Amino acid sequence: MIDLEKEQNRKVRAFLVGEPGNSLTELKGLVDTLGLETAGTLTLTRLEIQPAYGMGSGKAHEICDLAKEAESDCIIFDFNLEPTKQRNWEKLSKIPCFDRQEVIIRIFAQRAQTKEAVLQVELARLTYSLPRLAHSYGDMARQRGGSYGSKGAGETQLELDQRRIRTKIMQTKKELSEVVRTRETQRKKRSGLPVPECALIGYTNAGKSSLLNALTGADSFVENKLFATLDPLTRRLNLKDGQGILMTDTVGFISNLPHSLIDAFKSTLDEARLADLQLIVIDASDPNADQQYNTVLKVLEEIAPEPSLKDTSSSDNNTLNNKRLIILNKWDAVTGNAIDTAALDVLFPDAIKVSAKTKYGFDELSDKISEKLLGSSRKYEIPAQETELLKKIRSSGIILSEEWKDSTVLIKARITGKTEALARPYITESDNEI
Repeated sequence: MIDLEKEQNRKVRAFLVGEPGNSLTELKGLVDTLGLETAGTLTLTRLEIQPAYGMGSGKAHEICDLAKEAESDCIIFDFNLEPTKQRNWEKLSKIPCFDRQEVIIRIFAQRAQTKEAVLQVELARLTYSLPRLAHSYGDMARQRGGSYGSKGAGETQLELDQRRIRTKIMQTKKELSEVVRTRETQRKKRSGLPVPECALIGYTNAGKSSLLNALTGADSFVENKLFATLDPLTRRLNLKDGQGILMTDTVGFISNLPHSLIDAFKSTLDEARLADLQLIVIDASDPNADQQYNTVLKVLEEIAPEPSLKDTSSSDNNTLNNKRLIILNKWDAVTGNAIDTAALDVLFPDAIKVSAKTKYGFDELSDKISEKLLGSSRKYEIPAQETELLKKIRSSGIILSEEWKDSTVLIKARITGKTEALARPYITESDNEI
C-alpha cells in the first residue's frame, strides 16, 4: 500500500544527462538549489548531432530506460535543448524534459523578491518559453470559425497563447523600463558624487554577500546555495585612510548563463560593468576555481563589449580594463593544504587572500582597493605658484598630509589619472605604508 503522506512529501526526482567530459557537479548544485532530488546521472561518451534527439535514437531510448528504472519524474540535460528536440524527448520518455537554462530560470523565479527582479525573471521566462509552447500542446485540433467556406480557419490554441505571451512580453518590457529608469537615475546621482564605486563580481556562491557583510556591516542575505543574491545591494566602506567608497554586491555568474537572463538583468549587471573597480571574488576552496574565474571573464565580455559607458575623456578614472582586483575568498578553508595553496599561488599570483569568516586579509584588501581607486600614496614637492595643480589634487585626490614651505608645498597624497600625470614631475618619494 502506498504511503500517501510520504509520497506527498517526496521530492521531484530528476535524471541528469551531461555532455562528454562533464562531471555534472554544477548541474547537481543547480538541481539541489531548485529543490529537486538527483535520481541518477549519465555522462555521454560522445554526442552525435541528430535532428530528432540531438543524439542517436538508440542512446535516446537507453536514457529513457535508465530514467524509468531510477523512478525519475523528469530528465534534465546539461546542454541547450531546442524546442523541437524537447518535444521529441517528452514524447519518447512520457515525462517532462528540459535543459539547464530552464533550471536556472526556475531558480531565479523562486528567489526574485523586489519588483525589478520579479520583472526581470518574468521577461526571461516568457522569452524562453515562447518558442517552446508547441511541446505543451502536441497535436491539438484547430478551432473552426463558422460554417465551412463562410470564414477562414480560426486560430489554434497555440497561436492564441503565442500572441498572448508576445503581448505579455511587451507589457513586461514596458514595466521593466520604468524600473530601470529609476535605477539609472539613482546611478547618475551616485556618479555625480566624488565617491568611487566598486562591485563584488564572481561565480555564484563564491561568498560575495558574506564578504560585503563582513567589510561594511551590511545585512545582505546569505545562504550556501547558488544564486542567493539577485538584487544588487550597495553599502559604504570606509578605507583605512578615512576615504569612503561604495561597494555593491551583484548577482552571481555561472557557465552558460542563459542569454534571456543576461538581457533581462542588463540593468542589474550594469552595476558590475560600470563600477570604477571590479572585485572578482573566487572561492579558493573550490577545486574548479580557475574554471570559475574564466567563466566570470567570459560573462564580463558578454555584458561589456566596450570598456565603459562612462565619459573618460574628462575624468581621472582609468578604463575598467585596468581596474580589476582578484580576491581569493574562503582562504581559511585551504590554509591547511599546502598543495592547494601552492596551486592557487601559481594560478592567481597577484590575488588578495581573504576570509569573510575570520576577516583575514582585510587590511591588505583595504590597501589594494585604495591603491587601485585612489592611486599609490606618494610625496610631492610642488611649487607654490602651481595653484591650479594644487586645486586639482584637492578636488580629485586624497591629501594625507600637507606642509607649506617658503616656495613649495610638501604634500603626501593619493592621486590618479590626469592629475597624477601632471603631478608626476614633483614626486619626491613613494610611501605605500600608511
